[in-house]
Amino acid sequence: MNQRRSVKANLFANWLNHGVSLVIGVFLMPYVLHILGDAQYGSWIFINAIAGYSGLLYLGFGQTISRYVAHYHAKQEWQKLNNVSNVIFAIYLGMGALALVGAGIIAWLAPYISDWGSISLYEIRIVILLLGLNVFVGLAGSVFGGVLMGIQRFDIERSVSLIGGILRLILTVLFLKAEWGLLTIALIFFVVTLFENLGHFYFAFRQVKTFRIGTKYMDWSILKECGSFSGFAFVDAIAWTLIEATDSILIGIFFSPAAIVPYYIALRLTQFINMPIAQIGKVFMPRAGELHANDDHGALQKLVLNGVSLSFLLVTGFFIGVCFFGTTLITTWIGPGYPQSHLILMVLLGARIVALPVSIFRSVLYGMGNVKVPSLIYMGEAIANLILSLILIQWLGLIGVALGTAIPILIAELCIILPYAMKKLNISLSQLLRKAIGPTLAPLLVLLGYSYYLPQFIEVHNSWATLVGVAAGGGIFLIGTWFIIEKGSLLLHRSVSKSLNT
Repeated sequence: MNQRRSVKANLFANWLNHGVSLVIGVFLMPYVLHILGDAQYGSWIFINAIAGYSGLLYLGFGQTISRYVAHYHAKQEWQKLNNVSNVIFAIYLGMGALALVGAGIIAWLAPYISDWGSISLYEIRIVILLLGLNVFVGLAGSVFGGVLMGIQRFDIERSVSLIGGILRLILTVLFLKAEWGLLTIALIFFVVTLFENLGHFYFAFRQVKTFRIGTKYMDWSILKECGSFSGFAFVDAIAWTLIEATDSILIGIFFSPAAIVPYYIALRLTQFINMPIAQIGKVFMPRAGELHANDDHGALQKLVLNGVSLSFLLVTGFFIGVCFFGTTLITTWIGPGYPQSHLILMVLLGARIVALPVSIFRSVLYGMGNVKVPSLIYMGEAIANLILSLILIQWLGLIGVALGTAIPILIAELCIILPYAMKKLNISLSQLLRKAIGPTLAPLLVLLGYSYYLPQFIEVHNSWATLVGVAAGGGIFLIGTWFIIEKGSLLLHRSVSKSLNT
């Protein structure tokens, strides 16, 4: 019972953090965009997309820390916990130094990468160097955040990130101006990254009393044990980077940094919706590792089906809302002038209806140490994404990039990864439909009816008060119906069990 409460507490901590982050992000994006303008803001996105490739420097060890710390912590093997943490910390220091060198090279090549318009080349170069330093700090500090996630103290890890988000908001409001805007925002990001990683450093030592950093714990033989997992996690990281960072870079190269903005509006809204739902999988990965270590297959199956059900319910509910009220949302949030963003949003979010529930399966497989096949499939999806986006951007522009992302997701996740994961976890299609998807259909139909008929009774204005009211009503209908059905099913199950026992 305590373990179930732990998972729920971790989910709550993650959702609270991302709820506040969502509010901050919803405010900051239009605020920063209107101060900097499309050209500067598009350049910021473009530079960050390039910096996003620094995620490859994690070499797959980010998931390794979480998975193996969870494993060794459950078995109380403190020496091995310190071995894996110290070896990865040393690797990350080296990769951080490489990031600084890479930032210097990119800064030197900046005039040849894109047309920066009226933005000072000196400012562009300083921003790139600052982002390189930001990557160095993030790499080194991620070890301590990984320790906290491995021991399933997501509440602490998320709280530090939450305070960092609030700090970013305050600094942006106080200091951001159009003049030297890119440099200011880069400095703010660096300060917040430094704060968050120092916080993770402090709490990792406080929560794991046996945790140590030192040369005597440098046992490189530990890589033999976790090397295979890390290698395929690295393949997974390459795939993720190709999918997440390449779109903005392609648009910046084929068109201009300013042209990224309409696409990024849709992408950012998709990310806002994606973030809290994706936390289900992140919380489940160390828990799955613990259950797998204890050979509790029944609990593992239940964990997966519950996660898939909740993910599908939430993302499909958001998609229904976006279909009916997406244009109103974008106009209210950012302002007029971005008509393409709604269609792009529907394409990107529609693909998440498949991707997010299937990500629960992938996270659980990773927690079990099964990474080879999912990672290779994910890499194939990423390569298909890149090729298709390169082709379609020339014919369909921004919509082509969105379709180039969505089509490979639907094919790879639904037709390849899902059947593979179900076989590995011994979950039948009947179980998936009956226990995960079935209970969500009635609430989603109620939400669909609410969204369709509401505009016929009231006029949905471009105002936050109206949108919040519409969203609150839809949320009540969705969660309320789901809760009633779940409770009704539970009572019926207990009644039948009681009758059979009698």
